[in-house]
Amino acid sequence: MPIMSDARTEHEKAGHSPPQRARVAAAWAVHAFTASGVVTGLLAIAALIAGDLRLALLWLGAALIIDGFDGPMARKVRVTEYAPRFDGAVLDLVIDYLTYTVIPALLIYRFGLVPDGWGIPAAAYIMTTSLYCFGNREMKTADNYFSGFPATWNLVVLYFYIAGSGPWLNLAVIAALGILTFVPLKFIHPFRVKTLRPLTLAVTALWAGATFWLVVASAAATPPLAAAPAVFWTWVAASLYFLGLCVWRTAAPAKPAEKP
Repeated sequence: MPIMSDARTEHEKAGHSPPQRARVAAAWAVHAFTASGVVTGLLAIAALIAGDLRLALLWLGAALIIDGFDGPMARKVRVTEYAPRFDGAVLDLVIDYLTYTVIPALLIYRFGLVPDGWGIPAAAYIMTTSLYCFGNREMKTADNYFSGFPATWNLVVLYFYIAGSGPWLNLAVIAALGILTFVPLKFIHPFRVKTLRPLTLAVTALWAGATFWLVVASAAATPPLAAAPAVFWTWVAASLYFLGLCVWRTAAPAKPAEKP
């Protein structure tokens, strides 16, 4: 009996105790959850090839949900401590560049969301300016906002789709946002910014629900505004909340570093 006890003690010292194994498994499970974003990206590409913009946006929405939750999950299970050989941050950036930049750029080209002849230049502009965002070591401010436009081109295409904006306006928006990638304006991260976090999370949930409703409602080739006007204006109000918060925090004095 003492021998078995000593062996168990050595086994636990080596880091193979059941609680330790559970924590390691949880860390790798979060990495697997993050990696699932590449599958939704593939499905978005398949929808793109099939010519279904609505379905492509829904799959990009699924990727956005995964990206929104994997960070808090990773911090909760302490992935850097229990799966230190694998860099989840790099994995996240690779998938984000695919689903936030590459696929939206292809959607803009494939579905003619900019004037004729501008599809390739617009897509190239999106993909090249976004490289600065993903390579920027100071992408986040001390209070956990993004510094500069955070290359969320998936959301830009979504707004083009729901708002039904014209090709020239879309091109002007793309040009402006590409420039804003290099300008240190604050863009909110709903899950990490502590200022007004409960309200922001509530508005985020409202925005997400309204967005899903509007995209689904457009299935019958009906403009979202005509299909669900109340939902559409709720979506607009939620969007203005985020815009106002970003403008306010950009103009306000810098705050000290915050823990997420």
